[in-house]
Amino acid sequence: MVPSEENQLVPKEGMFWSCRQSLFDEMKKKFSQIENAAEEPRVLCIIQDTTNSKTVNERLTVNLPASTSLSKLHEDVAHKAGYVIGTFDLAWGNISDMTPLDQSSEITLSESGFEAGKRNFLQLTDKDGAQPQMASDESGTADSSGLDDSSQERFIGPLPREGTGGCSSDYSSPSYSYSSILNKSETGYVGLVNQAMTCYLNSLLQTLFMTPEFRNALYNWEFEESEEDPVTSIPYQLQRLFVLLQTSKKRAIETTDVTRSFGWDSSEAWQQHDVQELCRVMFDALEQKWKLTEQADLINQLYQGKLKDYVRCLECGNESWRNDTYLDIPLVIRPFGASKVFGSVEEALQAFVQPETLDGPNQYFCERCKKKCDARKGLRFLHFPYLLTLQLKRFDFDYTTMHRIKLNDRMTFPDELDMSPFMDVEDEKSPQTESCTDSGAENEGSCHSDQMSNDFATDDCVDEGICLDSTGSAERVLKPKNALTFELFSVMVHSGSAAGGHYYACIKSFTDGQWYSFNDQHVSKISQEDIRKTYGGSSGSRGYYSSAFASSTNAYMLIYRLKDPSRNTKYLDPEDFPEHIKYLVQKEKESEEHEKRQREIERNTCKIKLFCLHPGKMMTMIENKLEVHKDKTLREATEMAYKLLELEGVLPLDCCRLVKYDEFHEYLELSFEGEEDTPMGLLLGGVKTSYMFDLLLETRRPEQVFQPYRPGEVMVKVHVVDLKSDTIVPPISVRAYLNQTITEFKQLIAQATGLCAETMRVVLERCYNDLRLLFVPNKTLKAEGFFRSNKIFVESSDSPDQQVPFTDSHLWKLLDRHGNTIRLMVLLPEQLPGTLTNRTAGQKAGGGSDASFEGSKASRKPVEAILEESTEKLKSLSYQQQQGSSNSDSQKSSDTSDFEHIESPTQELDSGSSASAAADNRELEDRIQVVAGSGAGASSDPDNQFASEERSDSEVHNDRSTSSVDSDILSSSHSSDTLCNADSGPIQLANGLESHSITSSRRSKAHEGKKETWDTAEEDSGTDSEYDDNGKSKASSTPFMYFRVSEPCTQGESSGDAQKCIIVHVDKRITLAAFKQNMEPYVGVGSTQFKVFRVYANNQEFESVRLNETLSSFSDDNKITIRLGRALKKGEYRVKVYQLLVNEAEPCKFLVDTVFAKGMTVRQSKEELLPQVKEQCKLDLSIDRFRLRKKTWKNPGTVFLDYHVYEEDINISSNWEVFLEVLDEPEKMKSMSQLAVLTRRWSPTHMKLESFREVVLESSGVEELKEKLCEISGIPLENLEFAKGRGTFPCDISVLEIHQDLDWNPKVSTLNVWPLYICDDGAVVFYRDSTEELMDMSEDERNVLIKKESSRLLKTGHRVSYSPRKEKALKIYLDGGPAKDSAQD
Repeated sequence: MVPSEENQLVPKEGMFWSCRQSLFDEMKKKFSQIENAAEEPRVLCIIQDTTNSKTVNERLTVNLPASTSLSKLHEDVAHKAGYVIGTFDLAWGNISDMTPLDQSSEITLSESGFEAGKRNFLQLTDKDGAQPQMASDESGTADSSGLDDSSQERFIGPLPREGTGGCSSDYSSPSYSYSSILNKSETGYVGLVNQAMTCYLNSLLQTLFMTPEFRNALYNWEFEESEEDPVTSIPYQLQRLFVLLQTSKKRAIETTDVTRSFGWDSSEAWQQHDVQELCRVMFDALEQKWKLTEQADLINQLYQGKLKDYVRCLECGNESWRNDTYLDIPLVIRPFGASKVFGSVEEALQAFVQPETLDGPNQYFCERCKKKCDARKGLRFLHFPYLLTLQLKRFDFDYTTMHRIKLNDRMTFPDELDMSPFMDVEDEKSPQTESCTDSGAENEGSCHSDQMSNDFATDDCVDEGICLDSTGSAERVLKPKNALTFELFSVMVHSGSAAGGHYYACIKSFTDGQWYSFNDQHVSKISQEDIRKTYGGSSGSRGYYSSAFASSTNAYMLIYRLKDPSRNTKYLDPEDFPEHIKYLVQKEKESEEHEKRQREIERNTCKIKLFCLHPGKMMTMIENKLEVHKDKTLREATEMAYKLLELEGVLPLDCCRLVKYDEFHEYLELSFEGEEDTPMGLLLGGVKTSYMFDLLLETRRPEQVFQPYRPGEVMVKVHVVDLKSDTIVPPISVRAYLNQTITEFKQLIAQATGLCAETMRVVLERCYNDLRLLFVPNKTLKAEGFFRSNKIFVESSDSPDQQVPFTDSHLWKLLDRHGNTIRLMVLLPEQLPGTLTNRTAGQKAGGGSDASFEGSKASRKPVEAILEESTEKLKSLSYQQQQGSSNSDSQKSSDTSDFEHIESPTQELDSGSSASAAADNRELEDRIQVVAGSGAGASSDPDNQFASEERSDSEVHNDRSTSSVDSDILSSSHSSDTLCNADSGPIQLANGLESHSITSSRRSKAHEGKKETWDTAEEDSGTDSEYDDNGKSKASSTPFMYFRVSEPCTQGESSGDAQKCIIVHVDKRITLAAFKQNMEPYVGVGSTQFKVFRVYANNQEFESVRLNETLSSFSDDNKITIRLGRALKKGEYRVKVYQLLVNEAEPCKFLVDTVFAKGMTVRQSKEELLPQVKEQCKLDLSIDRFRLRKKTWKNPGTVFLDYHVYEEDINISSNWEVFLEVLDEPEKMKSMSQLAVLTRRWSPTHMKLESFREVVLESSGVEELKEKLCEISGIPLENLEFAKGRGTFPCDISVLEIHQDLDWNPKVSTLNVWPLYICDDGAVVFYRDSTEELMDMSEDERNVLIKKESSRLLKTGHRVSYSPRKEKALKIYLDGGPAKDSAQD
């Protein structure tokens, strides 16, 4: 409505313009300020909060104009950090001066030294040693529950977010408006920490705590420690919890002691349970614990009501009844099958007591009428408990989807509930008089004894609630209405779905009438409007599916208290506590103070990694953690580290000092000269969760002096190289500056090493053996790529090697060898071959002597003697093998493949090659003698390595089976290093370092244009061959790869199961074939007669079979196990054979490991398998009564026919797996065009699956499959239905699901199309008779079958789909823990 012109108030013109002008001036002023502030430079301040009030150091950021004063800076930081102004200090964070800034100064930031446009680092510290006070907690008490205010954004939890499915402790929702968000100090209440998913427990505990009658009764109970362990006493732990909730200064406390008294372990914290179920179980447990005490009947006195379950005959009026007790009343929200819901608690209560008529087939047999009559059945309340608990049944089962659902429909509940309309006022009438009103309403809330939450024995004499049984009907009618008025004080709310959610409680305090939200550790004030929002539902009506669109946050349990001034009590004040509670309060207070002191110490403790090259442990780098209070001085911290690392008695304390250390770069950053009395908190930059550096306890000898370390220096590890002895000495450390030139750097190294700077060559190893010669005199170290920590090699001999290009020089080769040498621990076979038991002493020194393992070094023979004796032994072994194979009648030319025309898989050696093999061995012996005579400088002609260019296949096998050492390796200039050193002194590694200083596995970078010095891996049918197409060893064409065996050792001496091992230093670019050839003298057999297994960290062993692959994947101290046994040859594959048992519970059973070869037929492999399975598995089979077939995980596949050839008809690979299937009759599969299908009949009438039967089809037609199934089953063709099985073999499925879940009788004509896709042997097909009906089962029979099927499918590892998740029952164990059920185990 627009007011008329006469009624409008019009200001005077002068006043209007005056107001308008002042408004414009004010706006102009504000715009000017904004514009100036935008143009003014700003100061970015990054403040590190290092105060004791924070468990974890936080970082705050403020961005202020440069004209801001220091006092305004303190105000902004206080507001952002949540502290009271004046209770903290701000100091510069990047300088040693910790003088705090003046918080009352009006000096601007720019005048105080702050830089605009840059980051200014500050530290927020304690003021005068006292931690800052929280803005809303003037007492300054710290939250000792481990909950950081900042981590929760100082947000005390409102109601949960809608749709939240998990139990979280932090919820926010824009739909809920709270009058305030307060801390504990203002609300006066303490929260409970959510262990993981214990929100349901927290809600119930807070409700019980806020119930005066329950809390006071619990306080009056006195715990006798002599009778029970306090840890397992549920009442005592509840008592302690309530005392802490009432007296603690913490924001939230833990509930772990309470759950421990329940007998729960940590896994229970991750189980979600129903709060009503917990209430019943916990009340039962308390009653058991309170037997024979004054509190024995407390639960019944407070929570138990009584009702009558009756049936009344409508013809004679006779009534039969029984009295039941209850602890809560379950109220239905939506009756079964109904589309409408009850809108209020009153409606649900009315439906609860409404009787139902029993008529028709449900008639009641009346004892008086002696016949079936119409009757009414219902419930009547006889008395109500003092504390009335109503459960809103929001969880239901949807029979359409067969899933549990939650009903989020709206249900209102009053603040005051009058229960008088629901009381039975006609209870004292004569039983013959009809006392029910006529109603046919369905009774969804019927409360028989077996349906109630608690089943107590009926006791008519007990009248602890509001029972009117003892009074006449007239008196009861005259009873005042408020005698049955109940006051709402607790609403337990559930947010989420039927699958999971979050509980919290809205509770009204009886002290001030204020409602509070107890949401785990958050406690906040709420209003009546917030309570009304827990009714549930949504705006508008959506019919049956209304709850699907409603809010998932709604009331689940309501607790009312009877309004009776004579019984209503108040909470006990601390001064009124019983003496034992006062003692408990004092005890808990002392414990809390002690915990606070410990937490304060913890927050002031610096924890940092500590390293030390321990002089008492062979200068091994050891690691520990140093925990030192921030006020401890450097001198005190050094003494603590000295004792922590157990250096007492090793060297004096004054020979140790702490320095700043970078573990990653192995760099000593800074030494603290003159800082011995400086606090560690200042040296380390405060107390932090982690530091960007570590500490090293540096040690020295008494005659040495510590070297100062300054920022800007770089550390250089200098390795001196001796080209004459081919050794590299352990490093010495030199510190240099990045601006030094190479000439100056050489002078520095010359002073440290005593070498000549003029002839010095300096090689920098930048990364992964990337070698760089530093030859430009005026170039700085920074330009050459030096960093914080560097590694160089220096050599100063005046030799011709300096004139050779670096990548072709002897220095480069030596460094390259050094960078690629790895140290391996090789475990030898436990029992060496019998032919080598009488080895000579020289051979023992090489690899297997007991004397050498005991440390006898002086008795070692020269390397030449070891080689000679090893060769003689191996020659004899070679001759034995040749003689054993001389009966073979076929010979093959040398240019044919090993298995190109294989006749038998057992054939390993050919006849007629003895002379050639002997010549080879004589040649080998001659080459070894040449090596012995020529020493390190000897070399051999690669063109004359073999007596003949053409060798037979038998020669190839003989060469593989004997232990002849590769000619190039033996004839190399480094052949003297191939075996153990002959001298008795300490054995040097390839580079002259001790074993612990060998460089880790790195990749070598050859110079440009140089040929690769290692073999490329050649894949050949799963295994690599060490021979080329001409039958020559591929290893013979590769350059020499370093190999040397150092000191033998013994593995597992302490355990008594000692195993001999050797330490091998080897170039990781060597191939596995060459490595095995080098290992022959130490194993005692040829390389083809032993296998190499790599041992991983978890002691798992895997065989290495690819002979042309290098050892580049190995690194220092890797373990290798040597096992005797024939190694795979070219074209051979190791195969695991499993037995297929189609009708067994476990259809896959491992039998044997065997070897198949390329070119072998399936029948030949079966002939090989027969003796193996007979000997190892006790299976006596006929070759025509078993088959081999493809195995894909657990699924049987293609049937292999006898004439199939591996690699031609059947693809084969490394670690292949096949099925062996025993046949009851001769093989039916004759052609690859046939199809073998596994069929199984399903009998719905008997709810049973029959055994598997194989059907062999000539084609992929569906009609042929049906005809075959009709033949074996007798089912008429028109009634036969089939379906393909799902999943892995044997395609297990529950008999409760198979009838409707499978795709029966698909409309296809061939098997190889969708949805069948049966293209290979081994498919599973179920079939049935369509005329059979499902067995009609009772509920008990169905439950028995469900359990039986669950057990069967769980044993086979298949999912039981009709039980989507297994819930763990909620139990409280009165004996302190669950009993171990051996049957379940």
